[in-house]
Amino acid sequence: MIVDSEFVANAALARVLSAQGFPINGEEALVRYSGLRWSDCHRAIEADSGRRFDPDELGALVDEAIAAEVERVPAIEGLEPFLAAQAHRKLAIASSSETAWLRSSLERIGLQAYFGDRLFSAANLARGKPHPDIYLRAAAALGVAPAQSLVIEDHPVGVAAGAAAGMTVVALLAGRHIREGHEARVRMAGARHVAQSYKQVAEIIAGLETP
Repeated sequence: MIVDSEFVANAALARVLSAQGFPINGEEALVRYSGLRWSDCHRAIEADSGRRFDPDELGALVDEAIAAEVERVPAIEGLEPFLAAQAHRKLAIASSSETAWLRSSLERIGLQAYFGDRLFSAANLARGKPHPDIYLRAAAALGVAPAQSLVIEDHPVGVAAGAAAGMTVVALLAGRHIREGHEARVRMAGARHVAQSYKQVAEIIAGLETP
């Protein structure tokens, strides 16, 4: 979890869908589409609305709407000191978002140096989250066994993907999209630990390494 984007992105998605004749608000979009890559999100939108949307045209409208709000999307509090303290590890991002979005987000907040080219997107994989494919791909590229990998996720869909990959999952509940009952949902999805901040994530990691 790098930037606090889910709240803003789903509000933008809701505005676009409403303008296209599928009335929905940001809270509903969060529940239905948060955590999904665009191709899966598009299929869910068509199923929910009973309408057909060109995925490229709709995606371009959504991207434009999100881009208009992107400066309002901050890094998660405490992220930079956390990354600085963990820089001796193999750090990577495994996301449902497009690689270009990941790179631009990291450049905007000045944290790209911590990840380099270790940005992995599920956008073009056969299966997205909650399937484990993106996490297994990232681990293989890094040369790290899944059992030795730790995933930091903020959504039950991503938590389920990390757990299915056989990785230790910490659910970080630090974003504006977190609602009542979220902790129970991430635990049910397979989160082994739950944190409210990156400081707590660091404490969990330290505890895991203590004999």
